[in-house]
Amino acid sequence: MATTRTAHTIWNGSLIEGAGNTTLDSSGLGTFDVTWKARSESAEGKTSPEELIAAAHSACFSMAFSHAAAGAGHTPEEVNTKADVTFQPGEGITGIHLTLVAKIAGISEEEFRGLAEDAKVNCPVSAALKATPITLDATLAS
Repeated sequence: MATTRTAHTIWNGSLIEGAGNTTLDSSGLGTFDVTWKARSESAEGKTSPEELIAAAHSACFSMAFSHAAAGAGHTPEEVNTKADVTFQPGEGITGIHLTLVAKIAGISEEEFRGLAEDAKVNCPVSAALKATPITLDATLAS
């Protein structure tokens, strides 16, 4: 069954001087302030589209990796994924770097790396962002 998730943003003013609020409608988890400065300089307690993409990508990748590991007969004890989304004013999003640290008993380094690369390519957020270069560092924790 297909699902649709919804968020909305209200923006007031120009790009540089203006500000907005993004609300997570489907979950009702909150409203977050957004500004151009938070996007192109320091966050100062506000978020940006890139930070929201990073959150979505790290969650999606973690789920895809966990699913792939389970399909290979392994149950991860912990999957910790960080996503760094780089934004360059005038160019846009120039890259996404995923950092995975996972603790999985009984898996070889080779199989672990293969599952991580598979999740990088096949998680739905990666697929949606395929026009952006995505890199991965994967570490198997003991």
